[in-house]
Amino acid sequence: MSGPKIKNMEGFAAVSGISRPTLSKYFNDPDSVRASTRAKIEAALQEHNYRPNIYAVNQNRRQTKNIGLVVPNLTDPFFAGIARTMEGLIVKAGYSPLLLSSHGGPEQEIANLDSLRSIKPAGVLLAPLGRASQAERVADFAREVPTVLFDANLEDIGEAFFGSDNEQSIKLIVDYLCRSGEPPAFFEMKTPINPNAYKRRSAYIAAMNQLGHEPQLIQIEGEGWNFEEIGFVEGGHMLTSQKLETNTILCSNDRLAIGLLSAAFENSIKVGMGPDAALRIAGHDDHPFSRFTCPSLTTVSQDYDAIAARSVETILALVDSEERMQAREETLFQGKLVMRGSA
Repeated sequence: MSGPKIKNMEGFAAVSGISRPTLSKYFNDPDSVRASTRAKIEAALQEHNYRPNIYAVNQNRRQTKNIGLVVPNLTDPFFAGIARTMEGLIVKAGYSPLLLSSHGGPEQEIANLDSLRSIKPAGVLLAPLGRASQAERVADFAREVPTVLFDANLEDIGEAFFGSDNEQSIKLIVDYLCRSGEPPAFFEMKTPINPNAYKRRSAYIAAMNQLGHEPQLIQIEGEGWNFEEIGFVEGGHMLTSQKLETNTILCSNDRLAIGLLSAAFENSIKVGMGPDAALRIAGHDDHPFSRFTCPSLTTVSQDYDAIAARSVETILALVDSEERMQAREETLFQGKLVMRGSA
């Protein structure tokens, strides 16, 4: 027999005439209820063709209302800022945030997820490392615990992903730089850790080709998250040993740009828009310190608030509904050009 589809445990309790607490006991441990009650529940399950979502079962086992929040590196001001915003939204909704940093390491990322699994959180917001993530183990976790990804996407993992539209934002700033001066070269790490960097590289090449300019990639050595140091050291080598074909450099992120600005100052190279300036430097992200560099950094802002709000809104909706999403949602938010003194 089958009637209207039962969406959650409350619906099953209503049609079966069995109380929600009794159902919770049964789904946690079938032997914990009397044999007659167990038989009644199992008959109702068959009659109504209801199978509880694993999320609902886990919800019943929880003693606390915790939302896990895992970021790649809390020393990065972007992740510190977005985590702070998310924490506020989680608390406002009546849940307790549990903030963990992966410190740039895939082993720590998995250790964080294992720790969260052991305390059975209501849900998890995860900004994965990306290229370095152990994707299969992350996917295993997301099958057990409601999980929403943000910033870096892992294909088909989690119920939803929210991030920045790198193609749109890079095209926006490349177009501006080409209109306001010489076409930019692209300054980046050869093997970046964050997958957004690869998307920005591809977006830069596409934007330059579309505008009829030859892409110029300046790929530097460097690993990890010390972007300012990498930009300073490798940028200094570039400025003193390479003949640049343009006076405009677009950096893959603001932290590299901040290091490159410092390298230019160290080598007495004036950066800016004036006739006496020898170099223009721009970045991407609108890092909290970008407005305080000298000169202040032209960049593209990411919509941190929208990414945070949609991510938290979605994980809370998953927790409340106790159901998986019918289809994985992916939403990219557009960036905005921030024109300052450096380009």
